[in-house]
Amino acid sequence: MIKRYTLPEMGAIWTLERKFQLWLEVELLACEAWTELGAIPEDALREIKEKARIDVARIQQIEQQTRHDFIAFLTNLSENVGQNARFIHLGLTSYDVEDNALSLRMRQAVDILIAKLEVLRGSIRNKAVQYKMTPMIGRTHGIHAEPITFGLKMALWYDEVGRNIRRLKGAREVISYGKVSGAVGTMAQPDPFIESYVCEKLGLTPAPVSTQILQRDRHAEYMAALAITACSLEKFATEIRNLQRTEILEVEEGFRKGQKGSSAMPHKRNPIVCERIAGLARVVRSNLLPALENISLWHERDLTNSSVERVIIPDSTILLDYMLTKFTEVVENLLVYPENMMKNIHKTKGLIFSQKVLLELVKKGLSREQAYESVQRNAMESWHSGREFKKLLIEDEQICSQLTPEEIDHCFDIEEQLNNVDFIFEKAGIR
Repeated sequence: MIKRYTLPEMGAIWTLERKFQLWLEVELLACEAWTELGAIPEDALREIKEKARIDVARIQQIEQQTRHDFIAFLTNLSENVGQNARFIHLGLTSYDVEDNALSLRMRQAVDILIAKLEVLRGSIRNKAVQYKMTPMIGRTHGIHAEPITFGLKMALWYDEVGRNIRRLKGAREVISYGKVSGAVGTMAQPDPFIESYVCEKLGLTPAPVSTQILQRDRHAEYMAALAITACSLEKFATEIRNLQRTEILEVEEGFRKGQKGSSAMPHKRNPIVCERIAGLARVVRSNLLPALENISLWHERDLTNSSVERVIIPDSTILLDYMLTKFTEVVENLLVYPENMMKNIHKTKGLIFSQKVLLELVKKGLSREQAYESVQRNAMESWHSGREFKKLLIEDEQICSQLTPEEIDHCFDIEEQLNNVDFIFEKAGIR
């Protein structure tokens, strides 16, 4: 079972401490590369590594004066390192450091999300197998259509979660890029070796071309993958909310002993977690729009993307992390009511088998229009009178001239409607 949600695992990625530590890591790698090129003496590099420390509170204090967080970071390093601090940030611009650190944090975050999606997919698969042949009514336009199984509904979710895993893996790949190309991307100051060295050590691929920054279509693609995943969770949660309606009650969120549903109505058992997930999905997908708008920047760089990303990327990854944990709990503790599913199947007095009757009449030689009119006429009578659809068909002379009572009865065989469930599960890779 997935562990309960705790902030530090995902949240720690987005702390100031983690950000500054990664900035320091990039700066030290750049110093190592310059040392290999002979631009920094080896004894200076050793002293830099020994003395390089960051103090978040001090950086924030300095920033109050500089109004530039990266310069505040460098100033704090200089205070700790001393004279050899002149070799730190040699030939670099701030985003030679910041973008690499951001790529690393985004990759770490998506690794957590992928792992949790894998757990969710496993939980959904278990439900699909358990309820593979549990009949329930399929609904189109909110109206009873034809029988499906609850396992098929779970198989659909299983397949969709698989696509979201692939999307997030694609997002991981597209964001696993770095750059150390200088103020406008020309590598006029940093030697090309610096970029290749730093990126290799960080496990990032050097961007083929960059400006002062990595281009933000990468980040937008990443955010789109998060948004689509959140929308899938909303879709699943909305389905549970609908199936939990009192007049349907085919599934229900687990309800713990001592849990309360309403301050006024003691009888209430509300789908509160699914409602929460549906609401939070709105936030995650709304964060995609500013990510798309960040793609267009002035010339080689402006600052409009920076402030936005400090909000939307941490918020979206933390929210999706929480949503995945909570929805996995919902799936694992889901209450399923096969008796109510069967009761709802019979609610329309057999009308849900109308297509099978139509097709059998066509096989007998009636035109589709003739067959449709005959079946619909009896279906509408059943709707209005509440009489059993099968009995009306048997009493209809036109239909009985084409189909025997046994053939009509066979049209209402629910097991035949589900003959290809095994085939669909095989297609979906669920065994």
